Amino acid sequence: MMSSVPTPLSAYEGSCLETDEGRAIRDILDRVGDKWSLLIIGTLSAGRLRFGELQSHIPGISQRMLTLTLRQLERDGLLTRTAHAEVPPRVEYELTETGRTLIEPSTALAAWAITNQSLIAAAREAFDQTAAARAKRRADGGQRSHPG
Repeated sequence: MMSSVPTPLSAYEGSCLETDEGRAIRDILDRVGDKWSLLIIGTLSAGRLRFGELQSHIPGISQRMLTLTLRQLERDGLLTRTAHAEVPPRVEYELTETGRTLIEPSTALAAWAITNQSLIAAAREAFDQTAAARAKRRADGGQRSHPG
């Protein structure tokens, strides 16, 4: 009897199957592949920063989203949060050793995004135009003109 699981085409594909390794990959990519995590990691690559400094370096992030993302990155062991007993309170964030290992791949991904941004925008535009033309043809084909 033949197996229902196809033979992987690459070692990468093999690790993405329903295995513990595959689940780990999806879980971690879900964390660092969100809208803000890589930007926070990239920003902290320069060193320790306070909350307000982090927020000012990441345009568009809300206080709530920065707080939630920092908590998740701390939970995952990618950064540390240090609260100093001062008035006013001072809280600083810094990448852990594990978090620092993400600097190179996140920088490479950011560089790739910048390099390919215009190509991706053009592909999206072409796709959207084609999809709109198909939808119009379907709509026009489904309606019949009736003599007045």
